[in-house]
Amino acid sequence: MQQIVCQPTLQVTLFALTVCLLTVGLTYADYWAGVEAYMRKDYKTALQELRPLAESGDSKAQFRLGVMYDNGEGVLQDYGEALKWYRKAAEQGNTTAQFNLGLMYARGEGTLQDYREAIKWYRKAAQQDHVIGQFNLGAMYATGKGVVQDREEAIKWYEKAIEQGPAGDQVILGLRYVNGAGVAQDYGKALKCFQKAVEHGNTIAQLYLGSMYEFGMELDRNYVTAYMWYHRAGTLGIEGALAERDKITEKMTGTQIAEAQRLAREWKPKKMD
Repeated sequence: MQQIVCQPTLQVTLFALTVCLLTVGLTYADYWAGVEAYMRKDYKTALQELRPLAESGDSKAQFRLGVMYDNGEGVLQDYGEALKWYRKAAEQGNTTAQFNLGLMYARGEGTLQDYREAIKWYRKAAQQDHVIGQFNLGAMYATGKGVVQDREEAIKWYEKAIEQGPAGDQVILGLRYVNGAGVAQDYGKALKCFQKAVEHGNTIAQLYLGSMYEFGMELDRNYVTAYMWYHRAGTLGIEGALAERDKITEKMTGTQIAEAQRLAREWKPKKMD
């Protein structure tokens, strides 16, 4: 008797596809349930939703879990664990995880400070158009940290970052006014350009504002305001900002530092028309 071999039917194929889509849909729903819990600061629920996804290989959940360990949200702050989860996400191409991993190597958080490793991950993020990753890569070339100092390469990455960021034209114009490049040097106009860029969400401009207040360029020197801008820029990962902040603390009282930290926490951009 001829043996009958059962072939997959259309119904079976559709059933398998449906199960697959349902699984993806449930994973997606679990991820956003975790994100929404995180935004509500319900970290216990966020961990319950995100950890299983992270452990099963979801790069977005791995990144979020890294952030929670990095900031000590719902867990004890643990830079080593943060580094582990950022790496897992970064190796799958998660751009922000790549940047955060570079930042941890640059600062020596959860690992020994390693500028070469920092550059490796900054470059990966920069090549995926991560603005601060591009800026920090430029800064590494400018200072020769972990790489041969290269002014042209530094300028290339600085320009990419500035042009791509919000209100990048204002930052470029501000720098031209500071340096008198193609226009008459005018610190007052530079200040206005940087302020406008910051109001539009440009992180890099915060670093330049800090410098203007530190050195009293077209305004009274103000270490409190300089500290505020350096602190905000550094918290967002701008290379060199925290070092500049820490340098001026030697010229400030404890009361002034506390006031600057308060201003940094409470600052919000003005509503733009």
